[in-house]
Amino acid sequence: MPRFFAFVLSLILTIAPVLAAEAEAPLERYVYGNPDVPREGAVSGGLLLNGGGARNPQALRWFFEKAGRGHIVILSASFGKDTAEEFMRHPQGPLSVEVLIFHARAQATDPAVLASIARADGIFISGGDQSRYVNFWRGTEVARLLDAHVAAGKPLGGTSAGLAMLGEKLYGAMDDGSITSKEALALPFGPANTIEGDFLHLPLLQGVITDSHFKERDRLGRLFAFLAKAQADRSDKAPAMIGLGIDEDTALVVEPDGSARIHAQTADGLVWIVDGTALRDVAPPMAPLTSGMVKVTVADANSRIHLPSGRVERPREEQVYRASEGTLVRLSTKASISAKR
Repeated sequence: MPRFFAFVLSLILTIAPVLAAEAEAPLERYVYGNPDVPREGAVSGGLLLNGGGARNPQALRWFFEKAGRGHIVILSASFGKDTAEEFMRHPQGPLSVEVLIFHARAQATDPAVLASIARADGIFISGGDQSRYVNFWRGTEVARLLDAHVAAGKPLGGTSAGLAMLGEKLYGAMDDGSITSKEALALPFGPANTIEGDFLHLPLLQGVITDSHFKERDRLGRLFAFLAKAQADRSDKAPAMIGLGIDEDTALVVEPDGSARIHAQTADGLVWIVDGTALRDVAPPMAPLTSGMVKVTVADANSRIHLPSGRVERPREEQVYRASEGTLVRLSTKASISAKR
């Protein structure tokens, strides 16, 4: 017994300085440009959904124009200064960018922070560790203000972890890891597949769960698993959810009516829409994923996507898969007429 207490004491002494440093780290705030200059353009709503990696200049221009080329606030829990400098260098960039980097949940109640978010013309959520966003912002005034920002007809964007935050359900990476497709398919209802909810409530992403770095990190399998777990407690009366996977160096720009188009750095920058219908009521809780036929629609720059339904005009491909004992099996692939040209 004394050895046990000694071990516990040693553990406390080891982690206490780390926790204290985290709690004491002040919020970082950086301002570029002049936030007091009145903007000249009108502000209109929209969502900028980035799959990570490089940001497409045309997509950024769309976002800045939606914000009236006014004042952008970047929210982060890791970094953001490089993004601000990139925004300010853009030929059609904003008048100012303010970066707010959070290190503790208490900072989500700071009146100055909340005032900056409330007056932003556009808000962009940086990449990083999405578990920090969940821990720092869910259930706080920051989350409420993000919902209010979109409801007021102002643009909101996110990349990588910042994209993960935007759907009705999200993968929170709450165990400080990043689950792979192989791991998620092997145990879709296991503790490592940390699906969270009740964070943001964006009408155009209701019934949607997102993922980034999609093709590059082979994430189709884990998006299947996300959908299976996210729908486990979903009402039978609610429509099936969709999964929205976005490749690196690729952005989906969404208009207020839900129509969306792709801006990508290359022709291979794609968006993947997974129909979650066959991923409801799947395998027993602690078994590998097994499902019926799952439709996956692949969209490119020639396509038009409609959210939140996931309907796609001029898709690049329509694929059909099933999951069998934790393995994805592609059953068919149909290229669209426009893709064959």
